Amino acid sequence: MKMLSYTTHNNKNINSEWVVFVHGAGGSSTIWYKQIKAFKEHFNILLVDLRGHGQTLVEEEINSKLEYSFNSISNEIIEVLDSLTIKKANFIGVSLGTILIRELIESHPKRIIKAVLTGNIIRLNNYSKTLITVGNSTKKFIPYMILYKIFAFVIMPRGNHKKSRNIFVKEAKKLKQTEFLRWFNLTKTLNKTLKNYAKKIHNFPVLYMMGRQDHLFVNDSIEMAKLEKSSQLEIIENCGHIVIIEQAEIFNAKAIEFLRR
Repeated sequence: MKMLSYTTHNNKNINSEWVVFVHGAGGSSTIWYKQIKAFKEHFNILLVDLRGHGQTLVEEEINSKLEYSFNSISNEIIEVLDSLTIKKANFIGVSLGTILIRELIESHPKRIIKAVLTGNIIRLNNYSKTLITVGNSTKKFIPYMILYKIFAFVIMPRGNHKKSRNIFVKEAKKLKQTEFLRWFNLTKTLNKTLKNYAKKIHNFPVLYMMGRQDHLFVNDSIEMAKLEKSSQLEIIENCGHIVIIEQAEIFNAKAIEFLRR
C-alpha cells in the first residue's frame, strides 16, 4: 500500500513544533477545517487521511492483503512522520483517532510530545458493547451507510449534534462497503485492546477534552484523568462527541494553551 495521503501547513517559524491531527472512523482530514487557521499561527500542522479514508484510497486487491489492527494502522502514521523527518510531534485525535494515539503512546512513546484527546474512547459500557454486537451480526446484510447512520445517531443523538453527524455521514459515503467492513472488524478486538490500555497508566501529558453530552464516553475520561497524574481534563458544556466542530473556538483555545505550556 502507498503511504497515507497527508497535507501540511507550515508556520512561518520553521522551528515550530508539529501537531498531527488524527481523525475518526468514517471521517477524513477535512473534519479539522475549524482548527487549521488557529493552530497554524503557533505550530506546523500535519493532517493525515487514514487508510481508505479521504484521499488515501487503496486498490481492492491490495487492500484485501493488509493487516487491520490498531498497531499496523498507527504505524502508517509514523511512516508519514518519517518521510517528513519529523522526530517528535504533538498529537490531536478525535473518536477512533484517540485509540490510535493511545497505541502510539504504547508503541512509539519517543515520538510524542503531548496529546489532546477529544471524543476519547477509553472503555466500552454495556450499551456500546450491545451496539457493536448487533452491528457485527447484521453488517453483512445491512448496507454500511444505514449501519453508520445508526451508530452516528446513537453516539450523537441531540439536535445540537446534527452538524457533526451530517459531516461524518457525508465523509463516510466516500468509503467502500468492503473498506467499512474491514474497519468495523476492529470492534471485535476493541474491548480487549481498551482493557489492555487501561492497565497501563502512563505519564504522558495528555489533555482530555470531552463534551458534557458525550453520554457514552465522558464519564470514563473523567475517571481516567483522576488516575493519570500528568493528565488534564476539560468538560465542555452544551456539547457532544465532536467538540472540534460543536465548540471549535473553545477547543482551539484550550488545546493551544495546553500544547504551548
